[in-house]
Order: sequence, then C-alpha cells, then structure tokens
Amino acid sequence: MASRQDSTTGSTKAVRAALAGVIGYPLGMSEQYAATDKRTGLEVAVTGEFPAHHEDRIRIARTTQLFTRLMSTILATENESARRERFQAIETQLEMADALIREDTDEVQRLMRETLEKMGITPEQMDELAKRIIDQIRESGGDEPKLN
Repeated sequence: MASRQDSTTGSTKAVRAALAGVIGYPLGMSEQYAATDKRTGLEVAVTGEFPAHHEDRIRIARTTQLFTRLMSTILATENESARRERFQAIETQLEMADALIREDTDEVQRLMRETLEKMGITPEQMDELAKRIIDQIRESGGDEPKLN
C-alpha cells in the first residue's frame, strides 16, 4: 500500500500556501510516496516534488505500488540466472516506456530491434515482417508507413 509523507517544514509550507493563493493553484511540495509489498516486506519510496492534482497523485501512488510489486516478484525468484533475465527484461521495458513517453522514435526502434534479436528474430526476418505489414496496410487502403 502506498503512503504519502510530507517532508517540507512549516515555514516552507506557509510560503508555498501564500504563493498558491497569489497564483491561484497549489504548488507541488517535496513529498514521499512509499509502497510496501505484502508478500515480501520490500518497501520502495519515491521522493520529490509532485503535482497537486488528485488524479496525478493517484497515478504516482499506483505506479509506486506496481514498481514495488514488480521488484518484489523479481527478487523472490530463487534461480539466479532467471532473476537476472527478469531484471534485464523489465529494464528494457521501462526504457521502452520512457522512450515512448518522450516520443523518441529512434530509441523505440532501437530497443524493439534489440528485444526481437534477443528473442532470436534476425534483422532479415524483421525486414520481411515489416514488408508484410506494409503490404497488408496497402491492401486495406491505409496510408503506407515509411521504413527507416
């Protein structure tokens, strides 16, 4: 369960509250979200200045919970090589998510190629698959994507 702890001092809070009144919306405060996995007791804390909007706070807490559960699941893997493979897989997926959010198409493509190669798919097979997809799009009357 994720919890939120305020780490700002009283005077800092007063200054922030005054500024919030002037600008018309609350300022983010240095806070900490902590989540503990019930199965293993692993706790992960995320500290920083977060947006004040309620929906943002829900997403921060939920993401912290998911990350904690994920780390706990991987750490509970007894087989060392399997544990390392799981860490590497999730590292790649987190890098992919970051690149997608940043809209870095080149990085997304690089990570996708690396992932497919690790799965044993050759560059030639990737090219063939891309051509098939383009042909299907062309046949269905859609806009043809450009290959890099």
